[in-house]
Amino acid sequence: MTSNKSVLSWIQEKVELVKPDNIVWIDGSEEQLEQLRAEACATGEMIKLNEELLPGCYLHRTAVNDVARVEGRTFICAPTKEEAGPTNNWMDPAEAYEMLYAIAKDSYKGRTMYVIPYSMGPVGSKFSKVGIELTDSIYVVLNMAIMTRVGKAVLEALGDSNDWVRGLHCKCDIDEEKRYICQFPQDNTIISVNSGYGGNVLLGKKCFALRIASYQGKNEGWQAEHMLILGLQKPDGKIRYICAAFPSACGKTNLAMLIPPEGYYKNGYRVWCVGDDISWIRKGEDGRLYAINPENGFFGVAPGTNEKSNPNALASTKQGTIFTNVAHNLDNNTVWWEGLDKNPPTNAVEWKGNPWNGQESTEKGAHPNSRFTAPAKNCPCISSEFENPQGVPVSAIVFGGRRAKLAPLVYQSRDWNHGVFVGSIMASETTAAAAGAVGVVRRDPMAMLPFCGYNMADYWQHWIDIGAGLDPEKAPKIFNVNWFRKDDEGNFMWPGFGDNLRVLDWIIDRCEGKVDADETAIGFVPKAEDINLEGIEDEVSAEQLKELLSVDVSLWGDEVAGIEEFYGKFDKIPDALAAELNTLKNNIK
Repeated sequence: MTSNKSVLSWIQEKVELVKPDNIVWIDGSEEQLEQLRAEACATGEMIKLNEELLPGCYLHRTAVNDVARVEGRTFICAPTKEEAGPTNNWMDPAEAYEMLYAIAKDSYKGRTMYVIPYSMGPVGSKFSKVGIELTDSIYVVLNMAIMTRVGKAVLEALGDSNDWVRGLHCKCDIDEEKRYICQFPQDNTIISVNSGYGGNVLLGKKCFALRIASYQGKNEGWQAEHMLILGLQKPDGKIRYICAAFPSACGKTNLAMLIPPEGYYKNGYRVWCVGDDISWIRKGEDGRLYAINPENGFFGVAPGTNEKSNPNALASTKQGTIFTNVAHNLDNNTVWWEGLDKNPPTNAVEWKGNPWNGQESTEKGAHPNSRFTAPAKNCPCISSEFENPQGVPVSAIVFGGRRAKLAPLVYQSRDWNHGVFVGSIMASETTAAAAGAVGVVRRDPMAMLPFCGYNMADYWQHWIDIGAGLDPEKAPKIFNVNWFRKDDEGNFMWPGFGDNLRVLDWIIDRCEGKVDADETAIGFVPKAEDINLEGIEDEVSAEQLKELLSVDVSLWGDEVAGIEEFYGKFDKIPDALAAELNTLKNNIK
């Protein structure tokens, strides 16, 4: 399928290491993928679901010890510990290769090596990058065929170039004591051993699209960010694009696929999903920033996804989807998970493979991190620009987190560098659902803490450098939102979900200079009359809105101490961020 010497010699090296019985190149044809699905069903690796109710859909179960990303066993293998930074696990590259190759040696004996050429981003776009993943798992092949663009066209676009990411995945024995997910940013290489769970083995996802790509972006003058991309269409028919970063459990996918409130919908408002998870952002020829979603599908958390919480995500799963670690309803050969509906099946198999009666059992039917891998084209609100090789122009960048009292509903940074500061101090308070104490502040700058492929202080400097190369008139405006503000009784003050459109509407008006704002110690806050409460007056009174937009400077004194403690982990903080921290200190005095 290719005559690229760098590709062929690397594959030959790996063949000699892992010793497969067969080698199969993935050409991207439906015929080949269908053969692999049939083979996976024959071996029990996958179960074909009801063709009438869920056409082209399959169920897979991972090993019980292999159900989530393993941050503690994920390493950045850079030449020095300083290059990896204090927020990453580091391993010396030479030591890492020696250890990984010892684990991988001969692990494909009796197995087939699948060679997956894949493109992150539309094939041939100047935004896009090519990867090749070697795997001994049909499950990985079929997931990668949903999550990325795979096949011959990718190799044709690559040509003789050496600019491609090497990925080796070996299931080995699924031994959690020997499970490692290692990124080698300087070598464009990823090696994953002893896992079969998507987040650890679909190497195009976080491993390439964020950890490796963030390092590539630093060197090449672009950005790889853990951000959704949505298009907000207003009554004038024009669509403005927003990139937004949120830590987990902050409603990122719901925002990416938001359905406007009824009144807004009647007036012509629409939200179009370009991506739910990752943005690659570059400067266009006109000096504006443009973003693409490098993925081709959604790797979503199933529990809690339902007709009310996210109808667009649920609709995306109705065809051509692989479900992982959910319950199997034997009565109609479909799937079920907690939060799907209030009717758990009685004749079912739970995620571990045991008989399960959902009406009587105290055990969960689906694992809390169970997943669906669904084609993006299935989404009813997928953007018409999804395949645009030039990307979409970015009007606003939004950061967010869960803060019960501290952050107002929305505020705008004073300028680009202040916006980078706002992103760098992003945090959420732990909820009862998370392990450990409630209300503990967890910093997750730009929602990139587990995904930045190099020293985070250098990453912040890269953001500042990007901003320095932009015309301030064309640079996206930067905002922070907090859907999770609570009153003194502990009740959420903002309805969230579709009503978050009211805030996005203000954000775009602000980007276009259509509304004024009040300057506070932390940035610009909306004038209460500029947030439209029509239709939710019973839920949010004018007084409550003023409270939602208020800034309590006494609380920000404690926040400054937390920021200083976090910044203290780094040997170097960009001068621009140190200056922003000083400005905040002076403002709250």
